[in-house]
Amino acid sequence: MVQSGFRALMLAWAIVLATPFAVAQAPAPAAGEEPPRDPAPPLPKEVLNDPKVIARGEEIWKEQCSHCHGSKAYPGKAPRLQPKHYTPDFVWDRVHNGFRGMPTWKDVYSPVDVIAVVAWVMSEDFFP
Repeated sequence: MVQSGFRALMLAWAIVLATPFAVAQAPAPAAGEEPPRDPAPPLPKEVLNDPKVIARGEEIWKEQCSHCHGSKAYPGKAPRLQPKHYTPDFVWDRVHNGFRGMPTWKDVYSPVDVIAVVAWVMSEDFFP
């Protein structure tokens, strides 16, 4: 069990490192223009369904995300999440790149941690 969790984390890191996140130095966006959005890395089911990856995502959720999206935050701060309507790429984009009033977390959490949050939100055990 521990070995499979370790393998899943290593697979997640390999995916992240193999994904071309480095983009050539682009000019800063003009005022009012959105900066370019980083694409999601591959998000294989074996990583998203790994209990250790999901557990790490739950930790991050409780530490950071639940302040705005948790059951005690409603109504108000952020929309109630409806993961049954989401894809893993959608969740990645919102967490990594931010959206409207939601900050970008790419400068706070590693891509592997963002994958863990995606795994938690997409898991059957997730509850906002």
